[in-house]
Amino acid sequence: MDLSKVFQNTDNMLQKAILKIKQERRDFGLDKIVGGLENISINTEPANLENAVQEILNTTNYDINVVLDNLGGLAYVLSLDGSCDIIVTGKDTPSPFTQYNTGPKSSHLPHTRLEVFTFLVKNIERFVEIQRQRGFEFASDDIFHANNYSYIQTLPSSYTGNALGFVEWKKRGDWSCEHSTFVNSPVTKPHRTYLKNIGFLDHAATRVRAQDRDAAIIEFMNLTNYDFQFAIYVNSMNSITNVARSGRDDYAQVFTSGITPLQSMEKPGPTEKFIDNYNTRVHHLAFVTENIEETYESLKKDGQQYLIGLVGGEEEGLKQTFTRPSKYTLLVNEYIKRYGGFEGFFTKSNVTALTGATHDQ
Repeated sequence: MDLSKVFQNTDNMLQKAILKIKQERRDFGLDKIVGGLENISINTEPANLENAVQEILNTTNYDINVVLDNLGGLAYVLSLDGSCDIIVTGKDTPSPFTQYNTGPKSSHLPHTRLEVFTFLVKNIERFVEIQRQRGFEFASDDIFHANNYSYIQTLPSSYTGNALGFVEWKKRGDWSCEHSTFVNSPVTKPHRTYLKNIGFLDHAATRVRAQDRDAAIIEFMNLTNYDFQFAIYVNSMNSITNVARSGRDDYAQVFTSGITPLQSMEKPGPTEKFIDNYNTRVHHLAFVTENIEETYESLKKDGQQYLIGLVGGEEEGLKQTFTRPSKYTLLVNEYIKRYGGFEGFFTKSNVTALTGATHDQ
């Protein structure tokens, strides 16, 4: 194969597209309508639901807010002050997400993935009207109106396999609706004082194909108030880490892709290998963590396994680690500590080490 003719990512076309998107958002007033992340929704196989919830309780500072029975399906709403909610369900009914769950290492969990990122909107009717005018489609013709909120979501993206939800609140944080009933939880939060060190959701990273990198970021920017900030290229691993943020201290959306598409499984980069094994999906959830050394060791003592030890340090400005993927959700947890005065978001040395650690995942 003539590698000179193989598609290769650069930031040139993306930067040109971004200028147009930002102007369109201003022209339509979308910057004043769309807000921050309100929840992430994770679905598991029904038999794994309780274990998946217990695992999140064991490895983060999230706790159960409420368990809702929505017409026979349980939804665990996990909350943490200052962070988005995590909603965990266990449905095995056919869904538009199923096609994105195929892969040698994910097909045994055909309904399992982080499915939806839900963002705040101030005027959902106007938002939907504008986005339909711009050519975007939603999973339903009508907005769902509950007593406490109004909600709509897109179909899963053909680039990421994730959907975006949008909620306008009447009573913030109450995800119940008219047909919901409240049930007692069979799982409980463990008493582990070190879990208080684990804070808000800092970012989530979705792995996308090299040829879809620009399209995935552009699609996300068109539907939210987020802007592409920067990309870190790791040429030795054929990998790019792309960061989109709405504000310096807000939750960030990260997209990891190849620089060039997968050429051969003989020498794949970790990103292409992951997609080949698991399909496009969210790879990890990153939580801001204080006393990260103590927290790392305490989690390890309680059975947590890692893909890599702690990398980085105060001199670099941050320290991070990856857990091994969950057998219930397929998600990796990242624990991240940024030291005072660090102005960046990532460092290339840490990104390189963490990307390399996923090679045999």
